[in-house]
Amino acid sequence: MALVVQKYGGTSVGSVEKIKNVARRVARSYDEGNQVVVVVSAMAGETDKLVGLANEVCDIPDDREYDVLVASGEQVSIALLSMALKSMGYQAKSYLGWQIPIYTDDAHAKARIKEIRDENIRADLEKGTICIVAGFQGIDADGNIATLGRGGSDTSAVAVAAAMKADVCEIYTDVDGVYTTDPRIVSAASKIEKISYDEMLELASLGAKVLQIRSVEFAKKYGVVIHVRSSFNDNLGTLVKEEDADMETVLVSGISYNKNEAKISVIRVPDKPGIAAALFGPLSEANITVDMIIQNVSHDGFTDLTFTVPRTDFKKALPIVEESAAKIGAEKVQSDESIAKVSIVGVGMRSHSGIASKMFETLSVEGVNIEMISTSEIKVSCVIDDKYTELAVRVLHKAFGLDDESVKDEE
Repeated sequence: MALVVQKYGGTSVGSVEKIKNVARRVARSYDEGNQVVVVVSAMAGETDKLVGLANEVCDIPDDREYDVLVASGEQVSIALLSMALKSMGYQAKSYLGWQIPIYTDDAHAKARIKEIRDENIRADLEKGTICIVAGFQGIDADGNIATLGRGGSDTSAVAVAAAMKADVCEIYTDVDGVYTTDPRIVSAASKIEKISYDEMLELASLGAKVLQIRSVEFAKKYGVVIHVRSSFNDNLGTLVKEEDADMETVLVSGISYNKNEAKISVIRVPDKPGIAAALFGPLSEANITVDMIIQNVSHDGFTDLTFTVPRTDFKKALPIVEESAAKIGAEKVQSDESIAKVSIVGVGMRSHSGIASKMFETLSVEGVNIEMISTSEIKVSCVIDDKYTELAVRVLHKAFGLDDESVKDEE
């Protein structure tokens, strides 16, 4: 008997009929002799609706009450799924985060899981019960509801799978796996059969929305095999797992892009100790993530610093940077919201040379100017004008041999 953790996202439970479809899929896995734990998101659009209500009531909602509000979406979906399974003759029981319990820290709206006690669920599994768990939520040390941030149901599922030492964690979504790039941009994109944790972490951090990055971090830390699948068909999806020898034979596994980027440049910054801390410290205190950073060569005791922040944080970040720049005696601050980051990812880069130069040459041939470059062991990212995003993705996908020839032939 295998222990299977399944997670269904908002689109998979977006209507009563879809919830019934999920119930049939869960029942099938149970009938195959598995113990089944199901982690469910709120119905599609429900969390956005709740957030909208909060913002109508006040400009800055109280953190604790915000979590109480948005956590209610999952309560609806787990109850409906449990009802559907019971109507089919199965034993099913719903669990809110605090009923398991899943313990978190007290960082409301972005809490991190500290401990999961699975005694209650294990006891019900032994009785033949299908356990339905509310994703996205837990409880802090003071008994307050705490949510894990948007996309947190993926993290809930992988964390539960890790705590219970599940045989597999199946993430069901509206796509049937991880693709070499966004199929909406490149119709010849192909589904990846298996991908390493490190590659998936890079793709998730670079804008790929198939899996939430914290869920992949959990999976890597605890060795949880994730199977990304579609809830609308029975096709095999993509396995996210430990790296193996086969993966290194592929130079580039995927092309990702992220338009949620803005660039800020601080011009003629005094080049002396403590200046970088004075610039970036206030941004950190404001919980604004800085991504790529470039510092030019110093001339006459001055340098330029350019970095990127999420576009959603740009309006908040710019006045903070302008104030810091004035304090340190910088000449001026320039900014640009019309940028995008395009990246190539692959563990094969570790053992092959010339990958970055091929990327740069490919973009150059198409007249795409590179504004910033960032690299890691298995990734190269370029900041470009956002109007060239789709073009860059298509030409890089083709240049690195990722186009699915069968799809091209059909076209």
